[in-house]
Amino acid sequence: MMALDEKDRAILQALRGDGGMNAAAVGKLVGLTQPAAWRRIRRLEEGGVILGRRVRLNKMALGFDVVVYLGVKLAAKGRVSLEDFERAVCAIPEVQLVQHVLGVYDYRLKVVARDLSDFERILRRRIMTLPGVGEVESNVMLSEVG
Repeated sequence: MMALDEKDRAILQALRGDGGMNAAAVGKLVGLTQPAAWRRIRRLEEGGVILGRRVRLNKMALGFDVVVYLGVKLAAKGRVSLEDFERAVCAIPEVQLVQHVLGVYDYRLKVVARDLSDFERILRRRIMTLPGVGEVESNVMLSEVG
């Protein structure tokens, strides 16, 4: 585990808000020069603290107005490998997140759709036909806090 000081934590907080921020902007926010901020960011990346920077897309601007979280329980864990299920579910473009979880369900998925009828199509034709799928519980996101 890498030791982090207050400046490192401030850098991480800044990059959590905007992962595309350059070292000069980060330095200005946290009170460092551009070279000092760049060295610290590089150290955090090389130390495995920063795993990458992602672009956050506005789903609504792209026409995906519905977000649904699914709990998926595999029907017969012995008949289909987890790798087969994971490979198949990750190939569905509307599935934005796949988490293997412990609890009532085996997997939690984040699915985006244009509208509810589009989600129904994705559920019936793509998700329910995946290898090993048993029970599925849907939770439609109403709003996001924070």
